[in-house]
Amino acid sequence: MRKRTVFRLAAGTAALGAATLAYASLIERNMFTLRRFDVPVLAPDAEPLRILHLSDLHMMPDQRRKQAWVAALAGLDPDLVVVTGDNLAHPDAVPGALRALQPLLDLPGAFVFGSNDYTGPVWKNPFRYLLPRGERLPDHEPEGAELPVEDLREVLIGAGWHDLNNRRASFKAGGRLIDAVGVDDPHIDRDDYPTVSGAPAADADLSLALTHSPEPRVLDEMAADGFDLLLAGHTHGGQVCVPLVGALVTNCELPRSMAKGLHRWPGTDSWLHVSAGLGTHPTAPVRFACPPEASLLTLISR
Repeated sequence: MRKRTVFRLAAGTAALGAATLAYASLIERNMFTLRRFDVPVLAPDAEPLRILHLSDLHMMPDQRRKQAWVAALAGLDPDLVVVTGDNLAHPDAVPGALRALQPLLDLPGAFVFGSNDYTGPVWKNPFRYLLPRGERLPDHEPEGAELPVEDLREVLIGAGWHDLNNRRASFKAGGRLIDAVGVDDPHIDRDDYPTVSGAPAADADLSLALTHSPEPRVLDEMAADGFDLLLAGHTHGGQVCVPLVGALVTNCELPRSMAKGLHRWPGTDSWLHVSAGLGTHPTAPVRFACPPEASLLTLISR
């Protein structure tokens, strides 16, 4: 009887695990969701300004459903589109990424890149992400194939979007003057914030700071300079979360409690929004208790 009970428990556990994996890989990772947040960063009596924040598309050439869903977001008529990296996941993914973004290119936009815009995915043991960060990776981490990031950059800049990879720019969106800064991906040490640091322009209606990976060492400097709103991606919101517990990892130094959503950056007047992103690493195509998302941020008066 005892052996039979153990067998039944093992069989039930295996069946539950298989059902959970099927749900995470076939259903939830395709449950694209729009999140909405009000962010009190504008001057008193200012009219609202709407920002569409996209991140971590990890686009594959055949992901037509994702491409159509992102393209349809143009119907929200945002004042500004911000993309915080990891758009590509395959050498042939640029046409698919542009099918998704094309209807948005007529709007003001700004972007930074992430590591998976530069090199393609390689298989990694997902359980290594549960280890302390210094113990996760071997001394010589293999790199994937080089991706055509410059082709994507050329189209985005040609549409008038602002490349903020270790750059600053001032531009108009929604009739307001925006002072923006960004860094290339800190996750692979491409960031160089000191070359673009400094307080936002005094006459700006809004100041934005962009980074792919929300590393606190970078966010601290951006917030210290006085930027109103910090935007990032990279974490996938944890990607696999535990109900009532949340993200188990962020794959960076950001606290798990900030893995996604809107937060006040500690000890400052700056707000941080971390997008849970719209894709997954192709070698780990699952999401659980953390559906893929885009965010519509409505900026309102303080």
